[in-house]
Amino acid sequence: MTYFSQYLSQQKAAYDSISPDQVAQITELVKHCWQEDRQLFVFGNGGSAANASHFITDLGKGASDRVQRDGLGKRFRCLSLNDNTAWITALGNDYSYDDVFVGQLQNYARPGDLVLTMSVSGNSPNLVKAIKWANDNGLNTIALVGGKRGQLADLANLVLVIDSEHYGRVEDAHMTVCHMICYYFMEAIK
Repeated sequence: MTYFSQYLSQQKAAYDSISPDQVAQITELVKHCWQEDRQLFVFGNGGSAANASHFITDLGKGASDRVQRDGLGKRFRCLSLNDNTAWITALGNDYSYDDVFVGQLQNYARPGDLVLTMSVSGNSPNLVKAIKWANDNGLNTIALVGGKRGQLADLANLVLVIDSEHYGRVEDAHMTVCHMICYYFMEAIK
C-alpha cells in the first residue's frame, strides 16, 4: 500500500468516527442559537483557527443567504474570534496568549450565547480558559477534539471526538462536521 493509499484509509477511519447523532445535537444547539437571535462564537489555534474562520464564513454568508432568501428567519449572528489580528495581538502582548479568546468573550458574550471551539489536543490553555469562562458565565459550550480528548472534553457541555491523534486528519474531520452543520441550513432545513 502506498503512503497516499494508507493516508486515505486512515482519513476514512477518522470520518467514520464522526457520530451523526452528535452532529445533529450540535446542529440543534446552533439552530436554537439562531432562532433565539443569540451569538455564536467559534475559535481555535493553527489549522483549527482556519477552520473556525471557514465555518463562520459558510454559516454567516452561505447559510444566512439561504434562510433569509427562503423566509426561514434572520441571518446568523456568528463570529470567529480568530479574525481580529489587532485585538488578538494586543491581548497577547498586554496580558498573555492564554487571554486572546477569553478577552474577546468578555466584551461580546452574553448568557445563553453559544461557544464552539476546535482542538486536536483538547489542551490548549487559551481554549481551556475561554471554555471555563463561558461555562462560568452562562454560555453553552461545544468542543470538537481529537482522540487525546484533553481538558476540553471534560469542560464543554457537548463534546465530539474524532478517533485519531493525527492533526491533519482530525482537522479535516472537524471541517467536515462544520460543513455538515452549514449545509443542513443551506440544503435540509425547511
